[in-house]
Amino acid sequence: MQIWPGKPYPFGATYDGSGVNFALFSEAATAVQLCLIDDDGAETRVDMPECDAFIWHVYLPAVQPGQRYGYRVHGPYDPAEGSRCNPAKLLLDPYAKAFDGQMPGHPSLFGYDFADAEGGLSQNPQTEDSLGHTLLSVVVNPYFDWGKDRAPGHSYHETVFYEAHVMGLTRLHPGVPEQIRGTYAGIAHPATIAHLSDLGVTAIELMPVHQFVQDFNLLDQGLRNYWGYNTIGFLAPHNAYAARGSRGEQVAEFKTMVKALHEADIEVILDVVYNHTAEGNHMGPTLAFRGIDNEAYYRLVAGDLAHYYDTTGTGNSLLMRNPHVLQLIMDSLRYWVTEMHVDGFRFDLAATLARQFHEVDKLSAFFDLIQQDPVVSQVKLIAEPWDLGDGGYQVGGFPPLWSEWNGKFRDTVRDFWRGEQATLGEFASRFTGSSDLYAHSGRRPMASVNFIVAHDGFTLADLVSYNDKHNEANHEDNRDGESHNRSWNCGVEGPTDDPEITALRARQQRNMLTTLLLSQGVPMLAHGDELGRTQQGNNNVYCQDNELAWIDWELDKAQQSLLSFTRQLVMLRRAHPVLRRRRFFAGSADHGGESEVGDIAWFEPDGTHMDEAAWANGFAKSLMAFLNGSAIREVDSRGERIVDDSFLVLFNAHHEPIDFTIPADAYGDEWLVEIDTAGPEHDVAPTRKPAPKRKAAAPTSRAFAPGQILSVQARSVVVLRNPLGSPG
Repeated sequence: MQIWPGKPYPFGATYDGSGVNFALFSEAATAVQLCLIDDDGAETRVDMPECDAFIWHVYLPAVQPGQRYGYRVHGPYDPAEGSRCNPAKLLLDPYAKAFDGQMPGHPSLFGYDFADAEGGLSQNPQTEDSLGHTLLSVVVNPYFDWGKDRAPGHSYHETVFYEAHVMGLTRLHPGVPEQIRGTYAGIAHPATIAHLSDLGVTAIELMPVHQFVQDFNLLDQGLRNYWGYNTIGFLAPHNAYAARGSRGEQVAEFKTMVKALHEADIEVILDVVYNHTAEGNHMGPTLAFRGIDNEAYYRLVAGDLAHYYDTTGTGNSLLMRNPHVLQLIMDSLRYWVTEMHVDGFRFDLAATLARQFHEVDKLSAFFDLIQQDPVVSQVKLIAEPWDLGDGGYQVGGFPPLWSEWNGKFRDTVRDFWRGEQATLGEFASRFTGSSDLYAHSGRRPMASVNFIVAHDGFTLADLVSYNDKHNEANHEDNRDGESHNRSWNCGVEGPTDDPEITALRARQQRNMLTTLLLSQGVPMLAHGDELGRTQQGNNNVYCQDNELAWIDWELDKAQQSLLSFTRQLVMLRRAHPVLRRRRFFAGSADHGGESEVGDIAWFEPDGTHMDEAAWANGFAKSLMAFLNGSAIREVDSRGERIVDDSFLVLFNAHHEPIDFTIPADAYGDEWLVEIDTAGPEHDVAPTRKPAPKRKAAAPTSRAFAPGQILSVQARSVVVLRNPLGSPG
């Protein structure tokens, strides 16, 4: 075998059409061996004598794509001093573009002897070879025919996110061929794309697709890591989601999926986990980073280097002030944009990424790198703005370039619709884009990614069907998962045949979907919520890779009705700029109150303007918002002033019907019903009891004039449209 010196950059295994350059960073290493693994599992070790600035490198002209490989890193093993090198462990390449095989769990994967009482703190390394029990890195061919692929480039105010899981979205889809269900190819299938397109979403946000490994303790219980927040390879698509091989085929399959989604005008957003790795705490396995350079990659406890500083709840946190860690993250982000053509990222536990030292610091090196990067700064960047460390809840605290999952929107909307007191003012702020959280830093409504449901917690159907979590299937005695869900079961815990309760649950789902999709900011739907998906009260299906977590596509009439209703809402939002403004209303940041330019107004049900006493009424659960389509104060891409229809949105979270008086003709002379979440068109259950007779004109009358009374059903929303805009 010919062995050439090679180059220290780029990192990883880089095929240039002739051979492969290998480069690995390790400041801790005294020697590094590249290990080539053939089809029979036999190993050929190649010494890497070249080392520049702690980058070990070699070029092998005979190696081609599909070659499996790993590294053995020689160096000190002294946990008390933070060193954990162990050449008995075949290590994964942090820059590998693909991985082959699975990792079912084996004692050889651990750097310490299980029989040693000190375990991960012992000074005696375990010497059993991990080859044959670990994943193998794979050399990939980077060449792919992208054709005329072009990023859809949707502006934030035009975006509707759809959070989805590769397996869960298509595993049971009858329109997808069985052999590709639960894969990248399954998402690329026309049946899946047709659902997304018909629903009107503009971006699919995929839960983790970076290569992850199984939690060995889950495997012992017959469970599996379903969500995938257990990353070990930041540049590789997860091989188990590929329909056709894992010797690099998963890379081409992923690219094909992105290309198909782009052709349908749908962006691809990745949920990325750069805050920790799958190696866990000091008792975890030695798979890659720990054995390559433990002190460089991980935050260790000051004065106790044998233990890991953890703000993620997973056992470790990456050391965000180390330049090689930052470089790995930035190289990964650029790779997924430039080579895999993705359109943005959602950063899991993003507050950890801001911990350059101890505190969360939005001026940390990580944000500096993102801000100045000519590639990464141009895609969608979404933070999960919290972690588990001190001061970790940072909703509203990220820099102007970023959008955030707005946890306060979720909590407030849930509280409003379950009838909690004293939520009117905050509900109005969330509905109008949360300017109280974002305007102070010069940000706009796009900063708020609004959601009521995400993967972590109840589904929308379960949110209105359960007061308590039911996670017994997770084998943790129901101790896992969030206990304070702000949910309401509408009178009975779990499934019921009571027609009044099932009708109320369906209406509550419509109420929350209406609130979500008509609020300013960027809405995010969780996959299957448009179909009434249930997890039977389990609010933490991280380990349920089965029918409990997958979407069931066999829909009854009620689920079909909910799907049609959700499509109607998305289309209404898309058709009307006043429902997706690029700037905040000019009213008060406290509750989106009265506006000096007339772009918004708030009314009590009797048609009078809300005053401070009305906002402070903790028992009030009803209000009306006027959205002025003639006062948007924005221009379109051609520089023309945007003028739209005006809307009245009537919210009634009270348990009884409320009469609303249509405001004076200064706000509009004719109002047509667009949405009524309690309308008879939603009554798909033949056994449902008739609704109480209304005292005034029903929304199904379709048209209302100023001063007319409209009775809004208990716990419902009515949306009225003035097709002429405001006379003013």
